[in-house]
Amino acid sequence: MTKKQAAAPTKVGITLDHVVGAAFDVLDRGGVAKLSTRAIAAELGVSMNTVMWHIRTKDRLLDTMAEAVLGEVDLEDLPEHWHDEAAELIERLREAMLRHRDGALLVSGTFPAEPQTLAFTDRLLTALLRGCPTRRTAAWTAWNLFYFTLGLVQEEQTEPADSRNRLRTRVAERHLPGLDSALDEFMSVDFEARFRFGIRQILHAASTEAAPED
Repeated sequence: MTKKQAAAPTKVGITLDHVVGAAFDVLDRGGVAKLSTRAIAAELGVSMNTVMWHIRTKDRLLDTMAEAVLGEVDLEDLPEHWHDEAAELIERLREAMLRHRDGALLVSGTFPAEPQTLAFTDRLLTALLRGCPTRRTAAWTAWNLFYFTLGLVQEEQTEPADSRNRLRTRVAERHLPGLDSALDEFMSVDFEARFRFGIRQILHAASTEAAPED
């Protein structure tokens, strides 16, 4: 019996969906830092080789998981006005990432050209094209919305409380008048309000200011 034949039974009954589901269980319990082939294998009760046979590489696993997060974004029953539709789509993306520990960190750095991700991007761009003055403005606004949301959700999911206390102490020590005068607002943990304000600000600018042409 060859090694390949000996390994084959370990893969019976285990699919890529099982591996990705177990990966989300590991993620939601321990965060990205605990997401490893060994941890996923232990979650499934299989060998590490079985997990690797399905995911091939860690990057492919992350892309597949990011695609699954985008797949949680409902693309139906959206508002009619382009501004409201774009805002709602980004809100639903935010909610999808918040449903998973380190969800924004997981999605950050990936852009799988897969059906769910492409469908979300197409729907967002279609809305923006109705309200932005140029196609370039719509395209660049889509990226601005995406990265703003990623950054804010990542802050919301990872910012430790004591870091804000350290910031307050450092500002007081160094006599920084700009920061000192707006420190409470700068350190606001009202992420919902900050998110809504930021999205409105980006979309307002997108409707009134065209992206520069070459």
